[in-house]
Amino acid sequence: MRLDRYVSQASGLSRSGAQRAIRGGEVAVNGVVQRRAALSLAATDLVSLGGCPLQLDGPRYFMLNKPAGVVSAREDSLHPCALDLLDEPRRASLHLVGRLDIDTTGLLLVSDDGAWSHRVTSPRRRCPKTYRVELAMPLDEEAAVRLRSGVSLRRESRPCQPAGLEMISPTCCRLTLTEGRYHQVKRMMAAVGNRVLALHREQVGSIVLDPDLAPGAYRPLTPAEITSMS
Repeated sequence: MRLDRYVSQASGLSRSGAQRAIRGGEVAVNGVVQRRAALSLAATDLVSLGGCPLQLDGPRYFMLNKPAGVVSAREDSLHPCALDLLDEPRRASLHLVGRLDIDTTGLLLVSDDGAWSHRVTSPRRRCPKTYRVELAMPLDEEAAVRLRSGVSLRRESRPCQPAGLEMISPTCCRLTLTEGRYHQVKRMMAAVGNRVLALHREQVGSIVLDPDLAPGAYRPLTPAEITSMS
């Protein structure tokens, strides 16, 4: 890991603040002042800032129940951001593992482990994601067959992968996808002549949204949940 990234993550300084501290001679590695932000650290190196030892915590993993009206972004001038809902130290080092539309609610994963996040979101892994879908009209059998076989979307030559479909009521279903196209659920339902009224993500891989989490609340993932996505 680069020295400036280590100092930033271990101290809570911004990346630019860590670089200023390094240039100012405040950072030492193994007792020797280092002024090169790009210095590559070994796992055994000991880093201090202003004479105080620095240490990285282990990687962090959370599930968040995203409310409607919150954007899946780090910054937005018009709307609250999902990461702002987390009251955690060094929040700047956390990132969202995937996204949900502003009006879509439910399970968002958050971590500072880039390799783990990549495994969850990589298209090649085909990690299933399950949504509860409220529809404007009853979903007929012909539409259900098209969704289960792989519906074609407007302006796309390649049809969607077959979806898992479980009917809850005539106007409510549970839909499981293994790909993540732009506004995919809404476009799939439009392709079969229906319209989504509400969309709620319940599950990513084997991680199920905790029913005890109110909208806007979050909790750490359990060790079993973390390893299930490794």
